[in-house]
Amino acid sequence: MLGQVAGGFGALALSALLRERSWGGTGTHGLHFPAKAKSVIFLYMDGGPSQVDTFDPKPFLEKYNGKDPSQLFKIEPTQFNNNGSVLASPWKFNQYGQSGIPVSDLFPNIGKCVDELAIVRSMVSEFPEHTFANYFLHTGSGVQGRPSMGAWVNYGLGSSCENLPGFVVLNGGLIPPGGLDCFGSGFLPAAFQGSVFKPKGSAVANIARIEASQQMQRDKLDLVRELDRQAIDAYGEHEAIESAISNYELAYQMQMSVPDLMDVSQEPQHIHELYGMNAEYPQTRIYASQCLIARRLVQRGVRFIELTCPSVDGDRWDQHSNLRKGHENNARAVDQPIAALLTDLRQQGLLDETLVVWAGEFGRTPFAQGNDGRDHNPFGFTIWMAGGGVKPGTIYGATDEWGYKAIENRLEIHDLHATILHLLGVDHTRSTFRFGGRDMRLTDVKGHVIHDIVG
Repeated sequence: MLGQVAGGFGALALSALLRERSWGGTGTHGLHFPAKAKSVIFLYMDGGPSQVDTFDPKPFLEKYNGKDPSQLFKIEPTQFNNNGSVLASPWKFNQYGQSGIPVSDLFPNIGKCVDELAIVRSMVSEFPEHTFANYFLHTGSGVQGRPSMGAWVNYGLGSSCENLPGFVVLNGGLIPPGGLDCFGSGFLPAAFQGSVFKPKGSAVANIARIEASQQMQRDKLDLVRELDRQAIDAYGEHEAIESAISNYELAYQMQMSVPDLMDVSQEPQHIHELYGMNAEYPQTRIYASQCLIARRLVQRGVRFIELTCPSVDGDRWDQHSNLRKGHENNARAVDQPIAALLTDLRQQGLLDETLVVWAGEFGRTPFAQGNDGRDHNPFGFTIWMAGGGVKPGTIYGATDEWGYKAIENRLEIHDLHATILHLLGVDHTRSTFRFGGRDMRLTDVKGHVIHDIVG
């Protein structure tokens, strides 16, 4: 009888049970204390934007432009060790808003939203190479196969949306170096990995029913579920089978919900114009769709949404040469849509409960690679957060006068992860999963909440 009951739970209610798992037995939603944010939108800037060309102006670079940097400060080993002269930013910085925070000419629209931002200028990474740095940013570990932060959040808090995944990746065209493992569930149940959506068309492959009728499809799913139930009866509960059951049922629900999600024609024309849905630059249109769909996902209760960058002539924010053209093209793609997302979330009354995070895997050097590029720099770079309980219109931390190394309030990726979880109402030190003989967590054995930027 107990075996039949266990099998019945596995087959009939697995999806609900998986959603109710939580960290530390804290309840259905896994909250350790009241949350400031309900959802996260992670704006991943693939390749590493240059901090000294975006949100961390350095007049010293203009003063010493063209000088030999080795005569001015100690240069650490870089990815390619092709080090040229000190390189001043090609862009001017202007102060915006009541806070007067300086923002590069690359981001005139985001600049207008600067009073919503908490800018962190002292982030560091442990890895100077894209793949390992991406694993570190996404999973808290520089090795492949660990759960991503989206998977941790999805596992611990679940989703308030029954017919969409709790963790969605809106892929604009570029999968990060490191591949889909950046969105994986690692040793967590497979039901919590990121679901990759395209920002146009049907969004998900094979979303349309191929059976002649809905009843035929339902009969097929019921047969699969019965076969899975028999396997559970015979062998006991099995994570892969349970996750498969959950995913089958979710996919069935998504056939109705995804087309509605993707139908942005429901949005008024002024929203299309705000985001840049009809912009001249095609990559702006792609990212506009991603940002607008991200807002629609938040409205539907999806917990964690990541946006990858659109392909800009096949390039990322990774200008080892031709810095001006590369950064201008990438900024042109994302500036208007991001500003629109912040504005729209505020107007919809959603920004206070939605944490928006803008970050790349590292920054760039203040000296040139060759003549007109910048190499990777993990020693000090800039990220920002908005909404979701952070203090708006603030700057935290600092790099040295060259914008090279963090010297004030130095922060690690573990600190960023701890702060994201904190704003979601989760104590990162109690957010654990037993694996390999020890309690694992997103922040490993490190991480401190950045209380100075928490409102």
